[in-house]
Amino acid sequence: MASMAQPVELLNLAVSVARSASELASRMRAEGVSAVTTKSTATDVVTAADRAVERHVREQLARARPDDAVLGEEYGADRDAPVRWILDPIDGTVNYLYDLPQYAVSLAAEVGGVVVAGVVVNAATGREWTALRGGGAFRDGRRLAVSPETDLGQALVGTGFGYAAERRLYQARVLAGLIGHIRDIRRLGAASIDLCLVAEGTLDAYYEKGLNPWDHAAGGLVAAEAGALVTGLDGAPPGPDMVVAAPPALHARLHDRLSELDAAGGP
Repeated sequence: MASMAQPVELLNLAVSVARSASELASRMRAEGVSAVTTKSTATDVVTAADRAVERHVREQLARARPDDAVLGEEYGADRDAPVRWILDPIDGTVNYLYDLPQYAVSLAAEVGGVVVAGVVVNAATGREWTALRGGGAFRDGRRLAVSPETDLGQALVGTGFGYAAERRLYQARVLAGLIGHIRDIRRLGAASIDLCLVAEGTLDAYYEKGLNPWDHAAGGLVAAEAGALVTGLDGAPPGPDMVVAAPPALHARLHDRLSELDAAGGP
């Protein structure tokens, strides 16, 4: 039965579908961004490409595995099933809108509530990260390992901000309490890519409040399989209140500072 596919089969399908989706996103970007509307706030944009790419992925998955469920950013959840695909068709839509080369197709396969395979493809550059639970993380065939940095004061840390002004203001206050304790901050605008950069050691660590499952399902697995601890705060799992991804040597100190700053609180 299709639902009994092995994780490696799910990963192979995810990679094939994500590559074709990323080509579609790239092609539509070259033709010009169209039908830009907003969702939760005036700064939370969605384009015709977001919707077209999600429809493309859903069609490809339905053709290959018709009994599976899909949870996507633009069209939500369609059903319950033992295997569920978690999709962000274009993670980094604002970057896509402004033609900044940090936007990705993120696709993960979840079996029984556990993410077992994931792929993130930067549609602007073609760079591709993959992970298989228990099988490691890779970028373009090279096995990944997190940064060897052990000093939080020397750590380059990625983060992101919410769309609502009240949340951004709260997150800015948290950042003001953190930035004097780290090397510097980077805000690239695509959580899935940020997590993959932690996996390859380009970023030493990453944290963000407000992520949805499609933002971190694939990238979180890539980071974890490269050796990062991927958690929430104060014993919580990674989720909408907080995602922290860092090598074990940095994680506790970053976690504790974010906890002191109540980074998971606020609007």
